[in-house]
Amino acid sequence: MPDSIVIIPTYNEKENIERMIRKVFSLPYDFHVLIIDDGSPDGTQIIVKHLQNTYPEKLFLVERAGKQGLGTAYIHGFKWAIEHEYDYIFEMDADFSHNPEDLIRLRTACIEGADVSVGSRYIKGVNVVNWPMSRVLMSYFASVYVRFITGIKIQDFTAGFMCYKCNVLETVELNKIKFVGYAFQIEMKYTAVKHGFTVTEIPIIFTDRTAGTSKMSKGIFKEAVLGVLRMRINSIFRKYPEG
Repeated sequence: MPDSIVIIPTYNEKENIERMIRKVFSLPYDFHVLIIDDGSPDGTQIIVKHLQNTYPEKLFLVERAGKQGLGTAYIHGFKWAIEHEYDYIFEMDADFSHNPEDLIRLRTACIEGADVSVGSRYIKGVNVVNWPMSRVLMSYFASVYVRFITGIKIQDFTAGFMCYKCNVLETVELNKIKFVGYAFQIEMKYTAVKHGFTVTEIPIIFTDRTAGTSKMSKGIFKEAVLGVLRMRINSIFRKYPEG
């Protein structure tokens, strides 16, 4: 069985999901794909079910009732992947803002020693295409702020294109992860580092979606800013056994 699975949360991604699935399966490495769909009213899950006839042993679908948050979708997917004994577990967006071809680079980084590899927009300058400047600045300075509060030198704390070795996800106590929005990405990286895992950033070019509707909002970033302070304070009173 292949050792790698790509988890893709979806909500109303009918314009993108078939192209994304076919692209991942066209790569020179044999990835499996797990779609976590939060009751998309546009029929995203119907497209996935149809494609399961073409990829019956490689494409999996979990359907959830309604929008329950990005973090809970990934945690559900992580537990599913651990149960099914995958060694390398990826998170990626459905909208092609993440280039599927970079999955191989993220996997290679973990094979070569990283416990977690991050597709980083900011490790080599600012590599973002088609975002308005206001959103670039919001994202960039969110990571600056998190580095200041936590003292951890990850350049792209809010990145959502990642590869985890399975033992990282087995160690970090997923039930204790509090955030459900995009702050989830910050908490996962912070918790992995606190457990002593190595996080490596791999430079990528992030391209904003050209189809479908963005789920990002200023409220999501506000959650992250306020939540980071709580996360840092709570971590003072928590023990993090090394993985």
